[in-house]
Amino acid sequence: MSHRNAPLSVEGRRRLIQRCQTRPIAHVAAEMGISRQCASKWVNRFRRDGELGLADRSATPHHSPTAISAEVVAQIEALRRQRKWSARRIHTELTAEGTPISVRTISRHLLRLGLNRRRFLDPAGESNRVARPILARRPGHMIHVDVKKVGRLREGGGWRVHGRDSAQHRANHAAKQRGERVGYVFLHSAVDGYSRLAYTEALPDEKAITAIGFMFRARAFFAAHGITHIERIVTDNGSCYRAHDFAKVLLGARHQRISPYTPRHNGKVERYNRILAEEFLYAREWTSEHQRSSALAIWNIHYNYHRPHSAAGNQPPASRLRTGVTNVTASYT
Repeated sequence: MSHRNAPLSVEGRRRLIQRCQTRPIAHVAAEMGISRQCASKWVNRFRRDGELGLADRSATPHHSPTAISAEVVAQIEALRRQRKWSARRIHTELTAEGTPISVRTISRHLLRLGLNRRRFLDPAGESNRVARPILARRPGHMIHVDVKKVGRLREGGGWRVHGRDSAQHRANHAAKQRGERVGYVFLHSAVDGYSRLAYTEALPDEKAITAIGFMFRARAFFAAHGITHIERIVTDNGSCYRAHDFAKVLLGARHQRISPYTPRHNGKVERYNRILAEEFLYAREWTSEHQRSSALAIWNIHYNYHRPHSAAGNQPPASRLRTGVTNVTASYT
């Protein structure tokens, strides 16, 4: 197929052949803005193949000595269809049988065969994948950590408090047009996978030093509730969690990063972030960021000690711990 800057189309090649029948090839090439070699190529193809010689040809090489044999491709297809193995699993199997082949090559052949997705293996389009729940067996078995980025509130509140046509809303919009940015607040959260006990702080950024300080305070919070030993800390692949210094706060715990672009692997804290947004961040009208950040600690107590959680048998998360529910008042002023 011709590229968009090609000087000759199929019709242009026909005109080139017609002109070259009565004039020198070099003169016609200069007139049409192409090289003499290019013009000679199309003239020779026309003399050899006729009109078919003017059509575009595939750039695939005629000979590929290192290409994968048809038998190996058939074996890849059979392993994919019958056992539903991934490209890496097929690579391991073929290498053990004495057929070294890269994972990338297997992936390329699966794409050509139309088998690169699990749902392509089933005629009905099902994924053929059994969902495996991520279950914590005891308190501290898995601590899920994540950061939620929330827009900072301007002093006096925004349009939710005053309305979209209010003077406060117009002033905030004018300030934004002038480039006055209020920035963001980063809600760092840690959730125990067994009890769903949660700890949240509103911090100014998501740098590694900030995440490290948060983890120390989260450890102290969980230790006060009887979770003194943390076996595994589950995070996403954020830069603050990939930092070398972050490994120092694990204190023997295993750091497990989820697969890229797979937030469901960290679903417990993701679900907690949704609860946080629905029942706290946007559940009422706030007049300042200081007011909302101050109320976060109170809401955290409500979530841990008074709010029923379906994963805890419609009991508060703290009820699943040995320390039980402490004597905290159920209403706040």
